[in-house]
Amino acid sequence: MSQDLKQELSAMLAPADWAWISPHANRGAVVVVDPQLDLVEVGVAIATDDAIAVNRWIAEELITKPSPLQLEAWDQAAKKRFHSLIVQPFVLVQATPTHEN
Repeated sequence: MSQDLKQELSAMLAPADWAWISPHANRGAVVVVDPQLDLVEVGVAIATDDAIAVNRWIAEELITKPSPLQLEAWDQAAKKRFHSLIVQPFVLVQATPTHEN
């Protein structure tokens, strides 16, 4: 099952800019995923309630809610790009490196 879910979530991976993500952050639904983690793997863990993996990433601060400083910076850069993945009720995001378009 998780392989099918992984394929489904991989297909849903999409670029998004802050202007699109911002309303989701306002309702507390955005989760920032550290670039060293695979966004789809995190999505699978959340979707399948893999509490061990999710709690480990939270403890290691590899998945977090956006900080007030991040939100302020992103509000100043509405065109900032992210990789995004919707895993209801969350929107998982990873900032794209500045050299990516």
